[in-house]
Amino acid sequence: MSEQPDNEQLESIIAQHFQIEQTTWGRPRQAFVVRYEGRLTSDSIAAHAALTEALKTHSLTPVFLEDKGSQIIQLIPGLPTPTKSNPWVNLLLFLLTLASVVFAGVLYSYRGPLPSGFAEIFALFIDNISLGLPFALSLLGILLAHEFGHYLAGRYHRTAVTLPYFLPFPFSPFGTLGAFIQLKEPPRNRRELLDIGIAGPLAGLVVAIPILLYGLSLSTLDNIPIFIRPGDGFSLEGNSILYLLAKHITHGQFLPTPLTYDGVSPLLYWLRYLFTGLPTPLGGSDVILHPIAWAGWAGLLVTALNLIPAGQLDGGHILYSLFGKKARRLLPIILLGLAGLGFFWSGWWLWVFLIFMMGSTHAQPLDQITRLNPGRKALAWFGLVVFVLVFAPIPLRVIAGPYFGP
Repeated sequence: MSEQPDNEQLESIIAQHFQIEQTTWGRPRQAFVVRYEGRLTSDSIAAHAALTEALKTHSLTPVFLEDKGSQIIQLIPGLPTPTKSNPWVNLLLFLLTLASVVFAGVLYSYRGPLPSGFAEIFALFIDNISLGLPFALSLLGILLAHEFGHYLAGRYHRTAVTLPYFLPFPFSPFGTLGAFIQLKEPPRNRRELLDIGIAGPLAGLVVAIPILLYGLSLSTLDNIPIFIRPGDGFSLEGNSILYLLAKHITHGQFLPTPLTYDGVSPLLYWLRYLFTGLPTPLGGSDVILHPIAWAGWAGLLVTALNLIPAGQLDGGHILYSLFGKKARRLLPIILLGLAGLGFFWSGWWLWVFLIFMMGSTHAQPLDQITRLNPGRKALAWFGLVVFVLVFAPIPLRVIAGPYFGP
């Protein structure tokens, strides 16, 4: 049973780590019980840990803030109490996603007449499961690495997190909308937020790159038609800097190679092609992706989308860990940039809407005073560099006939 807070008792606890200059007691509708302004007299991480432990008997949680150069300790009512989750839900969603992704792999690999009706579709799936397994195991391996990167980093810092929730999405190119984990309590400080946020993309990338390179080595080159007849079509997967380099490593050239650069310097051509997907390289050559390469490319795309530096995305956590509340100022720039790319790939408008709905909120650590140490600063900047390397401005372009030019 908790004790009722007492002014003198609370001040004596706070004063062990904080020089109090001003005290403000909260009103009934305010989120805090009491607010102290002043200056920490001990290390912020050690002070927060000690105060958290000392205030448990009062059912109060300390929150460290900064405002216009002033350091603040707010005591809020209640203790973080992570709710229990049901692991059977995680298992069921994973099994449904496994089936959905295998089905997507079957559709990608199958060469034959398309079925009509549910019974024929189901028969196609059962008869060709082996075709879908290379893609499914590769993609799920990347997603599992990504999500368990988050999970294990959270457990390392003793922050309560859920197991991954996988999202099946049948009849889609990948068979899934990805996966996510939930923080069941706020991270203690920016260092923990960074570690948990960046662990997923880096772990996923460590698995995705070898899968991509191996898949590209199994892939073949073919010519892109000069023109597309009515009723025909094909798709061009988007390029990122890392994906371009991976294709160059495995096939010795930047792909898709155009029939001609038409007097434009190769550097200018590729910059234009990266950001607009134009001109369409009709008559040139491109790689025909093996299912494992398709999974590796999807892994890069998932990493890039998660690393968008905004809101509750992994990239948003990285940005907040670096700049704190100042990170919100970059949100309009990011949204405008994505909206501009939406004129070349309309899917970005959906992402602008989703990020806008998430707003400028970030996962707020309980201790917002502690800064990143030099090693973590370098790691955060590395995460942003990785985003630049894996980001595909035009993720996918479908070319349908009749088509004779860019």
